[in-house]
Amino acid sequence: MPRKIAALMLILAVPAAAAGQKRALTLDEAVSLGLRNSPGLHASQMAYEAAAARAMEAAADRLPSLRFSGGYTRLSEVPPFVVSLPLPPPYPSQFEVSPVFFDNVSLRLSVQQPLFTGFRLQAGREAALFQQRSAGEDKDQDKADFVLNVKSAYWGLVRAGRVTAVVDENLAQIDSHLKDVRALFAQGLVTKSEVLRVEVQRANAEVMRLEAESSIDVALTRLVSLIGLPRGTDIEPTTPPESVASAAFSGTEIAPGSAEDEPVIIESALSSRPDLKSADFRIGAAEAGVKAARAGWYPQVYFSGNYSYLRPNPRLMPAQGKFYGSWDLSVSLSLDVWNWRRTKHQADQAEARLAQARDARKLLEDQAVLEITQGRLGVVKAGKRVRVSAGAVGLAEENLRTTRDRFRQGMALNSDVLDAEVALLQARLNRTRAAIDFALAEARLEKAMGR
Repeated sequence: MPRKIAALMLILAVPAAAAGQKRALTLDEAVSLGLRNSPGLHASQMAYEAAAARAMEAAADRLPSLRFSGGYTRLSEVPPFVVSLPLPPPYPSQFEVSPVFFDNVSLRLSVQQPLFTGFRLQAGREAALFQQRSAGEDKDQDKADFVLNVKSAYWGLVRAGRVTAVVDENLAQIDSHLKDVRALFAQGLVTKSEVLRVEVQRANAEVMRLEAESSIDVALTRLVSLIGLPRGTDIEPTTPPESVASAAFSGTEIAPGSAEDEPVIIESALSSRPDLKSADFRIGAAEAGVKAARAGWYPQVYFSGNYSYLRPNPRLMPAQGKFYGSWDLSVSLSLDVWNWRRTKHQADQAEARLAQARDARKLLEDQAVLEITQGRLGVVKAGKRVRVSAGAVGLAEENLRTTRDRFRQGMALNSDVLDAEVALLQARLNRTRAAIDFALAEARLEKAMGR
């Protein structure tokens, strides 16, 4: 019995230990997980498949249709059709012209082929194909938006972790300085107020650390939800922002390109963006919709044929109580002579939808140009911030080191050391934020360029 209890405790302890472990995750792995698990992207895929099925349905409308039908009918009893003739005996005076059959069975095979529909079916097929392509580009756009969201969540988690680490370093420095100040206070070299000032700064740093830990929880919850991992999963991001901002950290100048190259860059980006491609396909679908709406001004011509296997077959005279097959072929033409201008109103609606699609395309293009321009300038600005903040950290570290040495020698005030610590904390936070901002700017620019 004790062995069973020990085994049970071991089994229960394994998940608890596993739950406490962090899952190392690179940026590419996070994106890959999200792409596999996202219900939103699955919905986009289903929308594309529905549009593809609609395109196949529209293609089938132009092909011959074959239909089978059958039925059984029981008729009420009525007297047969009898003709009376004034004939002398021995000739019969009454003749049964058509017998009555109360059980009727019908089997029919029908084929129908549209010959001319005023280009309605052709336009419907074109519209469905454009809508399918538009749905495919919408799917790619949803994917690009989702990838950017995952990257933002990932870098948000990295930022929160880096801020926490910086605050921890600051706490360690304050503790070291507090130890020195307390030692000086014990020797009577500083007042109690100087010790309290350091303790207040430490308390403020502790509050900042709690806020940083809270931001880690929020960022972690967002990332876990996006990429479809179980709630409560602890993630350790392993892709450093320096890998993205390596050029900026090395001091390499990041230029947005010359003014002469800008139109070429923007034009290339516009041709690659899935949202603009989708808008172009929607315009094509709207143009096909105008063609379909105008089909009411043309005649509709159909070919149809039937093979009937009936008992009794009404084409046999007199009727016979047996199955008999017959067939028929026909060509029908119909034309709306007057329908109170319904066709014109339908065409006006279609033309209005076409104009709306073109306006939406123009608005999207203007927004895309602005997004591309802001993205390129954002990368340049973020790169400059990375270089400046990296240099500021070195200066702040040297400033704190020299100020502490001077403080220990009695040549600097306690407030000077506290100010130097705050300056170093701010410089390190700025460097962390600059690196994350550069990584996010790169991700936004990639999306804006349609990559």
